[in-house]
Amino acid sequence: MKMTTLLMKTKLEQLLQKQNRSFSFNREKDQLTVRENGGQITLSLPQIIARYEEEGENAVTKISYYVNEGLRASSAKPNLSKSLSAVFPVIRASSFPKQTKAGETFLTSEHTAETTIYYVIDQGQSYHFITETMREQAGFTQEQIEQAALKHVNVLPVILNEDTVSQNRFYFLRANDGYDASRVLNLEFLAEMRAKINGEMVLSIPHQDVLIIADIQNETGYDVMAHMTMKFFAEGLVPVTSLPFVYNDGKLEPIFIMAKNQPKE
Repeated sequence: MKMTTLLMKTKLEQLLQKQNRSFSFNREKDQLTVRENGGQITLSLPQIIARYEEEGENAVTKISYYVNEGLRASSAKPNLSKSLSAVFPVIRASSFPKQTKAGETFLTSEHTAETTIYYVIDQGQSYHFITETMREQAGFTQEQIEQAALKHVNVLPVILNEDTVSQNRFYFLRANDGYDASRVLNLEFLAEMRAKINGEMVLSIPHQDVLIIADIQNETGYDVMAHMTMKFFAEGLVPVTSLPFVYNDGKLEPIFIMAKNQPKE
């Protein structure tokens, strides 16, 4: 039986059912929102179905884990003053909420026109977003938070998988540690990649759990990058942007690629 939005909604509600937990469904947007103890997570059902068609039940298991850990983290009250060593940056779309449901402003920094940097306290299997209130109560400046976060993300391992299509080389970073996209802030890593790339260096941050870097040699490379970015963007649990970036002189500039051909596998 083909998986539909309503079937996936029912499946997730049954899997995630728990005391003190409620669900609401936005039929227009095909979104399921899960609420518990003041926290909430909104799921895009079409994106989950796309992953389900590729991964089967494993995709639903991952979603369940993501929701349970996310709600657990949102209900926790971490002490930032004692957690500076666990602070990391995460990349989110520029349209991502700037405040909590309670009206507290998240601590953010500018990144690109398409993306914004948020700061979190790592809690092992999840993380907690830092707010301006938390920063003030801990007595830290924004610069101290930013420096600690960059220091920690810069020492994360960088392991790349590679693929070549029509002389264009693509590098994929998928450590599945919650900070794959965040590694785009590692300027030393980006400089090393620029040095080894012969063509145009194009990056993609379609969702939080992947970073794609491409050595573009011809028009086919742009087509492949455009299709790949859209595919990952549609499948991501936390989508970031469907626009790739050109990397030049230490700067990221969003570009729009009009894909002309469906790339061959």
